[in-house]
Amino acid sequence: MSLSVVPAGDAALVVEFEDRIDPEVNARAVRLAEAITAERVGGVLDVVPTYRSVTVYFDPLRVEYVRLRAFLDRADHAARAAVTTSAEPIRIPVCYGGELGPDLAEVAGFAGMTEQQVVDVHAGRSYRVYMLGFVAGFAYMCSVDVRIAMPRRPTPRVRVPLGSVGIGTVQTGIYPAETPGGWRLIGRTPIKPFDPARTEPFLLKAGDIVQFYPITRAEHDVWPSS
Repeated sequence: MSLSVVPAGDAALVVEFEDRIDPEVNARAVRLAEAITAERVGGVLDVVPTYRSVTVYFDPLRVEYVRLRAFLDRADHAARAAVTTSAEPIRIPVCYGGELGPDLAEVAGFAGMTEQQVVDVHAGRSYRVYMLGFVAGFAYMCSVDVRIAMPRRPTPRVRVPLGSVGIGTVQTGIYPAETPGGWRLIGRTPIKPFDPARTEPFLLKAGDIVQFYPITRAEHDVWPSS
């Protein structure tokens, strides 16, 4: 199957796959992005995987479109042949509800559940990181159980605290910095998704699997900074 490649201006190409949120589609996009990055083609400036596409930013003065287009076909072939291994889930502690999860009660009302049941449902499954975006380190994860998949707030908050864990319909995520945001906040983690002082600043990357687990407020407040 040939790639669907769409120019995005004169310095970017977008490789598009099936138009749906699907782990297999996303896995193909992530593998292609990894294959492109591994080749270190001169003139390729950045490679960004998304839910179902890969954007390749390049310097048109250093690499010709025809050469880059042919390279993408080779990279996709290599990505298809690559053997994928199941990585261990990344476990992230969350203090649910109360001051740190101000929307938990609303989500419980939406779902017709108790707050504890919402916590159990949210923490009871694994989530795939489909892409990073919005701000540095914000991982878009799916899929939230449909029973608690409450839509975003009609009016976003001006400030969402660092570490807040939110729900936006079928997506869940962790705010890596204090930013505006409209997702339903159900808890907070003491773990930093993005820290430029770390050797690896990004805690999560596309293709990772995440498992949340509940902790108490006391545990949250004494958690070692990271």
